[in-house]
Amino acid sequence: MGKVLVIYHSASGNTAAMARLVAEGAGSIPGTEVRLREVEAATPEDVHWCDGLAVGSPTNMGVLSWKMKRFWDETMFDHWGKVDGKVACAFSSSGGWGGGAEIACQSLYMVLMNFGFLVFGVTDYAGKMTTCHYGAVAAREPRDEEVKEGCRLLGRRLAEWVAVVADGRKDQHPLAKPESRMLPG
Repeated sequence: MGKVLVIYHSASGNTAAMARLVAEGAGSIPGTEVRLREVEAATPEDVHWCDGLAVGSPTNMGVLSWKMKRFWDETMFDHWGKVDGKVACAFSSSGGWGGGAEIACQSLYMVLMNFGFLVFGVTDYAGKMTTCHYGAVAAREPRDEEVKEGCRLLGRRLAEWVAVVADGRKDQHPLAKPESRMLPG
């Protein structure tokens, strides 16, 4: 059984709403156990427990929040080099479109890669105009159905990769499921 952890920091509740949708998407893959943790309640044991990790942060001046950075700098510091090979993705909410949410996802990926996580992009579209190439992003609270579906898609893809990488379930590889994919065009 694949284990997915969703860790998030949310100052206004917007990133928390995204985290619940990401967790919902991860839970849609049979055989996946999902934990949802606010960053201040998350522990190194949670990170060790999981096979796949989704990390969410509000966009703070174009990068991850200081509380999320502190978790990795302080709480996880002694665990560097001990979580290599787990699958990970990122999501972020900003104050508006063009507010830097994709850049914040990139800053989360830099932290995750330093810890040895395998990060991925999502080629699928969540709707006509919504992608998760660099993670799920929202302007404020995820209200539009396409944005909500982007969060679910990110969580689902994480659980699929966990099933493939951690559990050897080739049937969950995205290319083995063309009926569930939405590509551009």
